[in-house]
Amino acid sequence: EVQLVESGGGLVQPGGSLRLSCAASGFTFSTYPLKWVRQAPGKGFEWVSSISGVGFPSYSDAVKGRFTISRDNAKNTLTLQMNSLKTEDTAVYYCARGDRHWQDLRGQGTQVTVSS
Repeated sequence: EVQLVESGGGLVQPGGSLRLSCAASGFTFSTYPLKWVRQAPGKGFEWVSSISGVGFPSYSDAVKGRFTISRDNAKNTLTLQMNSLKTEDTAVYYCARGDRHWQDLRGQGTQVTVSS
């Protein structure tokens, strides 16, 4: 089955860190760009970060310098390390297959809540 499954969300205080993971299956992982998008309560989807098949990353201005995207093509895993979290980072985070401008597969999402 072709799927993406996120994990690692939770509740964290402002300034804290979380690490999200996305496990992929059912397709040739290394040949696709991947990305993280998020949806805050009452808002639309927002692109967070992308990574090419060979590991070239890009970030939105909102997270640049705080978040790090990485991938392990041997383990079919995508990761998002989130540091210096802010309350405005609260959202459901999704991994998706595609780059900033397209996607054709998305996981079910994991909730990240940043609150004191």
